This record gives sequence, structure tokens and C-alpha cells, in this order.
Amino acid sequence: IVGLVGPNGAGKTTALKAILGLADFDGELTVNGVDPRRERTRLMQDVCFIADVAVLPRWLRVGEAIDFVAAVHPRFSRDKCAGFLAHTKLAPRMRVRELSKGMIVQLHLALVMAIDARLLVLDEPTLGLDILYRKAFYESLLGDYFDADKTILVTTHQIEEIEHILTDLMFIRSGRIVLAATMEQVAERYVEVMVNPDRADAARALAPLNERQVFGKSIFLFDGVDRTRLAELGELHKPSVADLFVATMKGTYA
Repeated sequence: IVGLVGPNGAGKTTALKAILGLADFDGELTVNGVDPRRERTRLMQDVCFIADVAVLPRWLRVGEAIDFVAAVHPRFSRDKCAGFLAHTKLAPRMRVRELSKGMIVQLHLALVMAIDARLLVLDEPTLGLDILYRKAFYESLLGDYFDADKTILVTTHQIEEIEHILTDLMFIRSGRIVLAATMEQVAERYVEVMVNPDRADAARALAPLNERQVFGKSIFLFDGVDRTRLAELGELHKPSVADLFVATMKGTYA
């Protein structure tokens, strides 16, 4: 499960379009061993893409959504979809305009999880949903869909809500990948230190990535610095992905 994170205009959506064969690019790119530009039809047999679960045509019926996905994706299983929908209050004749946000999430999940895709691409999939439905979306995705044979690539602004499910992390800035690592590597490389004012100069001498103030204390973020040395300066903490992102993107909005 890969998180692709970057500020607005960094190139996230462009990167996803290139992966899906929807945009041209320089250099070489293969997805599941396939060049998206030359073999997009073959590629999309193993790929599923969701842009925003909060958006569906309001006139669309549940049954029509199922018919559409069944017609365009060869790996869609009507039986699996029906199995997921059996645990909901959704009915084939219901229109999207009649559904609550939670029911729309359930419909999307049923459609997605009925596709046996090797790669699932999610571009801001929970945009517009409140926290309860966002949480339910990711929990269902992780519990009922993901397995060792599948890859999920997700972009989101709610980093703190997905970092606990990520296996890999990528930061993109101005069209370039500035961080690409497993979550284990991130945990090994980066550490935050809460430092008392009298040790702040010593901490700055070790070239921190970032410094911020919290309740009168300085918190420094370090990359690859020996933890024994850092422990002499103060309390060590694991940085959140959000804090790491802010530090990495420092100056982007200047």
C-alpha cells in the first residue's frame, strides 16, 4: 500500500495519469511489466482506478452502475458484488440521489472489491466525506480487499488517516520524487527530538531537517543521525508522516 503525497500542483494526478496510460511522458515507465502508452488495454485488465467516491451521477441507479462496471472491466464479478451489497440496504433500483454518503461509499466499495485487480489506484478517494465514512472506507478496503497479491496506490490530503496502513511512502514536489522508502526505512531514518532550550544550539549543530516550537520546547527532526547522540539532547519520538511531509516540503509555498 503506497502513499503518494505532495502539495497541490506537485504532479500527483499527472503521475497517476501516466501510470494509467492517460498522459504522455518522457523516459521509461512500466506497470505490471507493461508500457501504459503502448498496451493500455492489456494494462487496464489488471488495474482499477477511483478518482473520488463522493462523485457519482445523481440520476444513476445502483443496478446501472453495476452493469457499467461489468461491461468495462473483465475482472469484475457480479457474484462478489452482490455478496457485498447483501450486507447493505442498497437496492438495484435506487438512484444515487436517494443515497446517503455512507451508502455511496458502500456502493463504491462493492464495485471496487468485486474487481480482481492487481493494482488499485485511488486519487483522493474520500474527498468530500466526513471522518466516519473515510475511516469506514479504508477499513473495508484493508479488511475485505487487500492481500499479498495486490498493490494499492493512494493519494490523499488526509495523510494522518492512512499512515497506519501504508507499507511504502513517496513524496512528490515540483514533478520530482523527493522521498521513496518503505515505512520501515522511514522509521529507521527519521527521528524527532524534544529538546530543552539549553540544548537547542547543540541540536542545531547536527543539521536538523526542521525545527518547530511546542509548549516552549524545540522539536528537531533529523535524518540518519545516530540515535545515541540524539538521546543526549532530549526525548526521542517517531515523527508522523504529516510532520515529515511539512519538513520535506518546507519552502514549497514561499
